Amino acid sequence: MDYKIKGYQPENLFHFFEDVCAIPHGSGNEKAISDFLVEFAKKRNLWVYQDNALNVVIKKPASNGYESAPTVMLQGHMDMVCEKLADCKHDFEKDGLDLIVENGIVRANGTTLGADNGVAVALMMTILDDNSVKHPALECVFTTEEEIGLNGANSLDKSILDAKIMINMDSEEEGVGTVSCSGGMRYAMLKSSQREENTGFVLDIAIDGLLGGHSGMDIDKERVNAVKLMGRVVNNIAKQYNVKLISFSGGNKDNAIPRECNAKILFIKENELKKAHETLKTIQNELNNEIHPTEPNFVLNFAFYNEKQTVKTLCDNNFINAICLAPNGVRHKNPKQGNFVVSSLNLGVADTEREPMCIVFAPRSSVNSLQEDTVQTLDILADTFGFNTNITGRYPGWEFSEVSPIRDAFCRSYEKLFNAPMKIEAIHAGLECGLFCDAIKSLDAIAVGPTLCDVHTPDEHLMLDSLERFYKLLTDVLSNL
Repeated sequence: MDYKIKGYQPENLFHFFEDVCAIPHGSGNEKAISDFLVEFAKKRNLWVYQDNALNVVIKKPASNGYESAPTVMLQGHMDMVCEKLADCKHDFEKDGLDLIVENGIVRANGTTLGADNGVAVALMMTILDDNSVKHPALECVFTTEEEIGLNGANSLDKSILDAKIMINMDSEEEGVGTVSCSGGMRYAMLKSSQREENTGFVLDIAIDGLLGGHSGMDIDKERVNAVKLMGRVVNNIAKQYNVKLISFSGGNKDNAIPRECNAKILFIKENELKKAHETLKTIQNELNNEIHPTEPNFVLNFAFYNEKQTVKTLCDNNFINAICLAPNGVRHKNPKQGNFVVSSLNLGVADTEREPMCIVFAPRSSVNSLQEDTVQTLDILADTFGFNTNITGRYPGWEFSEVSPIRDAFCRSYEKLFNAPMKIEAIHAGLECGLFCDAIKSLDAIAVGPTLCDVHTPDEHLMLDSLERFYKLLTDVLSNL
């Protein structure tokens, strides 16, 4: 393989990362990467386990002199969020990523990079491959379908693990140790799409260019939600003119803030077309003034088709009404902890073309009672507009521990290596630590990682020198346990 990343150490770490990028590994499509890891272990005569969910566990004995140290679990997920620009032809099911390396960063051409969490896979492979690294007994746990509900970690048989310490590598900021996270779920509102034939003139509306982002880490950054915005636009038109909704489609993942949305509307009366054109121009100007200061690439486009068409439209406006009234964004903060977000939800997907049509949310909270309050609110919304509901991928939060030797070990190593204190924080996002800590009592855990930027978006990129420094930190911690 002709590797593109050069000049960084250890060389194998960056080669392994490129190997991972070359294998399609979106959520639900992890068989190839899972089998690749099994073969990797077998070639090195390491103990390996692969379950029906395609999770992989690879064990490596302790280095000489470390036999009495507690077993350490290194952990990360092998799946990635598959997002791409609207004009990108990349096929996530078949194609490896097209990497671009420049100015000390690596990104993918028009797509997400999958450094979340490909860096963890590469880090574990490097340590398993390098016998010069000193460490206690290791259990490297590679999980599947993390991005769609922590499904792999949830189904993994934890009884095969002996670890007393867990180092999760799904954090995204160098110099930060995460020690608590929120729980979450996937909440879907579902309804049969009853339709009727109508004749009229079609209006096509498109929202594009929004920043999007991670539904947990970026939920407090006032990123505009394309689905909520399109609901507002369509509702504005529907209140003024005789129209019917043909289709509505926005967002791809419940855990990604939607960047794009499309809707088609049928105008029954031809004489309303010109009036609607002026109305849409006014809406366009208003939204530009509202949104451009924080979302400079926002675009609202619309096009009318002047020939009459007969199409199937939804029988009522309940889909749009539900979107307009749906809660979205931050719901509760903790003023005693620097206004840390403790409860939120993201309206991630809305689609009338699926059967049943759906509106999908990602609720999050580190406080169980607030999470249940969000669920009850969504239940009322669904009941009001005639939707059925389905909750999947529910996972627990991870509570802060007052005593943590692994947290102390990272703080000591970081200060020694980089002459600066390590920051310790809780995050408003789901980490697999919650599932492992829930199953393995007294597990001492921390989540760490190199600096990743704009994850879950096509702008995702990895700071290469940060990954280099993080490997140095990780191996120093292992050698000092």
